[in-house]
Amino acid sequence: MPDSALRTVPLGSTGIEVSEFFFGGAAIGGIGSAPSRIGLGMKTDEALERLDEAYEVGIRVLDTANSFAGGESERVIGRWREERERADVLVSTKVGNVVERGQETISLAADHIERQLALSRSRLGSVDLYLAHGFDERTPLEETITAFAAAIDTEQIRAWGCSTGSVREVEAWLLAADRAGLPRPAWVQSELSLVSRGVERDLLPLLAEEDLGFVAHSPLAGGILSSRYLTDDPEELPDPAPGSRLALAPAMYATAFTLANLARVSGLSPLAREREVSIPALALAWLRRHPLVTATIVSPRRTEQWDAVTDAASMDFDDALAEQVGALFA
Repeated sequence: MPDSALRTVPLGSTGIEVSEFFFGGAAIGGIGSAPSRIGLGMKTDEALERLDEAYEVGIRVLDTANSFAGGESERVIGRWREERERADVLVSTKVGNVVERGQETISLAADHIERQLALSRSRLGSVDLYLAHGFDERTPLEETITAFAAAIDTEQIRAWGCSTGSVREVEAWLLAADRAGLPRPAWVQSELSLVSRGVERDLLPLLAEEDLGFVAHSPLAGGILSSRYLTDDPEELPDPAPGSRLALAPAMYATAFTLANLARVSGLSPLAREREVSIPALALAWLRRHPLVTATIVSPRRTEQWDAVTDAASMDFDDALAEQVGALFA
């Protein structure tokens, strides 16, 4: 792997410094939170190798959730932390998704948070950054925020944020925290890539105005932002690569996997060739340069895929290139 040039950046107004790329654990032991996809992700040995490589390139934040692969993602990351003794690595995890017997929908009730934080800490060793994994319509926001505040006060976590929040939901969190005089969410984690730019319209401007950080997930849209699906036939979508995230979880990327988007991705090929980098490196560099993006979650499945991360970190993504890429994906 090439030398890394990863920067350290502030996470919103938390006072916490994070690496500009996080390693995502959603593919450890499964694919995301769906019970039906447990066992389809990285095996433990593979995941431990990828975690070693993440540290080698300069990544210092590991992102997971209590629901990923039924808790297996947290367990593997916790094993890596215990065995490697990396005191400079932060862990970010989430709570709210369906994980308990009898739970039918997202729960951010105080007792649920208390139970699940204890479980996450037992798997991971400790939790630095904690996110509400969704939005619970049934639990008063003040109850949830009070639970997060108590976790901060007792030094079980350092800060809390929201995962996949809409503008309406983030505004509701902020108003409720301010009314109660409690810690606000400090950052939001949501999908952003060249082929999925909806958060740019209203969410990112709100976060900038309120001094909240933003962490982008799915930056390559399940491999759509690569050369994998570029073919000589512009009239027919190719089949997803066997074992790929697009094949294992097609619904997650259905709106992005279109002929129009593949045509735009094809337009990136000459720009990438000119700079002697891959299309994924170009897509990650666009996010790295984005003025409203704090950090980006990456999840390489193979060693050679780290090249896109390190190339993105060292690339001179100048104004002219930004204009060309922006024109393709306006």
